[in-house]
Amino acid sequence: MATTHLAVFGSPIDHSRSPDLHRAAYARLGLGDWNYDRREVGEAELAGILAGLDESWRGLSLTMPLKGESFRIAGERDENATLTGAVNTLLLVPGEAPRGFNTDIAGIADAVRGLVGENPLPRGGVDILGGGATAASALVAAARLGAHAVRVFARTPDRAAHLEPIADALGIPLEIRRFDQYVVAADTDLVISTLPGGASSGIVFPADLRARTILFDVAYSPWPSALASEWVAEGGIVVSGLEMLVRQALIQVRIFVGHNPALPLPDEHAVLADMYAAVGLQLPATPTPS
Repeated sequence: MATTHLAVFGSPIDHSRSPDLHRAAYARLGLGDWNYDRREVGEAELAGILAGLDESWRGLSLTMPLKGESFRIAGERDENATLTGAVNTLLLVPGEAPRGFNTDIAGIADAVRGLVGENPLPRGGVDILGGGATAASALVAAARLGAHAVRVFARTPDRAAHLEPIADALGIPLEIRRFDQYVVAADTDLVISTLPGGASSGIVFPADLRARTILFDVAYSPWPSALASEWVAEGGIVVSGLEMLVRQALIQVRIFVGHNPALPLPDEHAVLADMYAAVGLQLPATPTPS
């Protein structure tokens, strides 16, 4: 039986948990001939490596620093990739140009809903820490979750200006400020930190804010982050970046198996449970509607 090849590309890549997640999914789906690996690939190398892949290759997951270059290479892009200018998934079909997707947005939104429920933003305000590439996916995810307004806090606000046309396209009011300009807003339901693990904004979040809002921290190593520990100390809800990694990987598996990010997998609940277990997590119980 011919082997179907998939992999995660990026640099650095040794820390990636994607092989654990994808291998668990394909084992549950009975796809024993699907092999998912990792490869150290720099931005300048990506196009040449892609051109050299044979027809046994089904798809790629892309991590930093390849999401922008993958966007440029993709011949067709989904709506989320087009909005953000970032592709983290390439579907490879023989005879066709690579098809690009952004599954990070669904990963963030589904991770939050998985712990909180379908309506996590009753007041509609979202604060995002950091203004880089991940903030773009966080902004779109906030809109998908029902945000009415988004505030972005960054060390250098000018570097977050790329978020303004995205907010305009989404019809979401956006404010961009420095970290030291942070003030509590009465409508904030969710704080999303897109800062790398170990990085600090210097913002001191009041105890009552931490108690009443959700924190989504994209960092997951080391875990818990200092910010997550602060939230837990006040009884606030915390969603880790590892939850996002699992949820976005599920969408990637849908793409690689059925060529459709919206088409559920056979026995998908069991697939997702195995993926959670593969990284030492337990699939959250479905939240009870409030």
